[in-house]
Amino acid sequence: MGTDYALFDLDGTLTDPKVGITRSAAHALRHFGIEADPEDLTCFIGPPLIETFSERFGLTEAQLPTAVSKFREYFEPKGWLENTPYPGIEKTLERLQRAGIKLILATSKPEAFALRIMERFDLARYFTLLCGAPMDEKKAFKAAVVARAIEEAGLTDLSRALMVGDRRHDVEGARQNGLDTVGVLWGYGTREELTAAGAKYLAEDLAQMEEILLR
Repeated sequence: MGTDYALFDLDGTLTDPKVGITRSAAHALRHFGIEADPEDLTCFIGPPLIETFSERFGLTEAQLPTAVSKFREYFEPKGWLENTPYPGIEKTLERLQRAGIKLILATSKPEAFALRIMERFDLARYFTLLCGAPMDEKKAFKAAVVARAIEEAGLTDLSRALMVGDRRHDVEGARQNGLDTVGVLWGYGTREELTAAGAKYLAEDLAQMEEILLR
């Protein structure tokens, strides 16, 4: 059969955003009198910000806009730069592209930031389409981004496409749109999280992910 389209998550899948995201989160939480070590804030990598602020730290709906604003107060000038591609990812993308797979970015990170990151690391050139979320965090849900990517790519045979991501949100967002997922284990989601969410495949490393996509 083979895969014609591969939709990729960004944070925790193509690049490691830990430093920038956790420092941004610590900066935002400090505004509310919550002192947290950035090392303990990897829960912010993957889910929409408002979900983590509310579910993990108990911020109210009225506090969420300020929390997001304070997060971006650090992230916009500094945090997005504190990011690095996973070793070997560029070569892997090049091989997948050369094999004829159309690569699509589908991230719940605001599109403006996602484009900056992809261009900074020269990864955008391997992708036929780059889709991110709007700046309004209330709309930054994976299912909506995946739906838009499918529509803009003109993808009709979903059996020949796979989502690639590291968190349950990637699996759930893909499933809501009729796609299976390759859950990658080098990011911030655990094997248990990805399995429970219903990932069809698990990849320990880039070589295994590549093998799955090229089957």
